[in-house]
Amino acid sequence: MKVSITINGSAQSHDVEPRTLLVHYIRDQAKLTGTNIGCDTSSCGACTVHLDGEAAKSCTILAAQADGGAVTTIEGLATNGEMHPMQKAFMENHGLQCGYCTPGMVMAAIGLLNENPKPTDEEVRLGLEGNLCRCTGYHNIVKSVLAAANK
Repeated sequence: MKVSITINGSAQSHDVEPRTLLVHYIRDQAKLTGTNIGCDTSSCGACTVHLDGEAAKSCTILAAQADGGAVTTIEGLATNGEMHPMQKAFMENHGLQCGYCTPGMVMAAIGLLNENPKPTDEEVRLGLEGNLCRCTGYHNIVKSVLAAANK
């Protein structure tokens, strides 16, 4: 089937099998590899993107369900070569270690701030609980999100 999705402002149209997950469409058809596949069960959040402005785990959505939609991936956050404030906050506050979860964590954090621009420490922890990091204790991730919220 033919699927057409705008990804990071660029129209994409590809033939895919009806069972193709959005994460595979992004990585395999659109050739954007910043969105990671971590668990294939929606447990880790490494595949989080924004679909029509909402943070979503792309391993839980069929590409066909996103047909006609707009997706933003980690690659689409920078503007004119300038990192998104959340990306800067993660860098400045050491909110990453190995970096595998980071794209999904950043996308989820932006979604959180879109819904709650001034969260507390606890609200950040609750808001990101569907995104797992195997390397950190989450302290610097929370610190990063709070720093971005205060800019």
